[in-house]
Amino acid sequence: MRKGSPKKRILLPDPKFNDTLVTRFVNNLMYDGKKGIAYDIFYDALAIVSEKTQEDGLETFKKALANVSPTVEVKSRRVGGATFQIPMEVRPERKIAVGIRWMILYSRKRNEKSMAAKLASEIVAAAKEEGSAYKKKEDTHKMAEANKAFSHFRF
Repeated sequence: MRKGSPKKRILLPDPKFNDTLVTRFVNNLMYDGKKGIAYDIFYDALAIVSEKTQEDGLETFKKALANVSPTVEVKSRRVGGATFQIPMEVRPERKIAVGIRWMILYSRKRNEKSMAAKLASEIVAAAKEEGSAYKKKEDTHKMAEANKAFSHFRF
């Protein structure tokens, strides 16, 4: 690598909650540059969440995101012709990114009517430590635990 790594772009906080985490989530939720629609979906989902749980929607969202963010993951590494799954700690920045990605992915796979309803259901489930995104995190942790014997191959 000749050039240095690119500078981190500063995200503007979202208009309603003044929170950059919300902007990050909406940027991942967005299709075809339709940011307004993505914000509408997110805010509707938070309204549904606060209606369901009788708590603050944003707090529930943050709790859900913390619950689905992995702390360890496995990375493939070739050592002498064999490929090993090596458990690695997840950087804080990546932890949030992966959590957001899983939450959106499994929200889209749900069976509710609208995307806002799907997202709201996934947020509520993740906050209660259940649902597909939380299961994915648990599976990732189990795989890391099972491959702990190869942790000395860490790079």
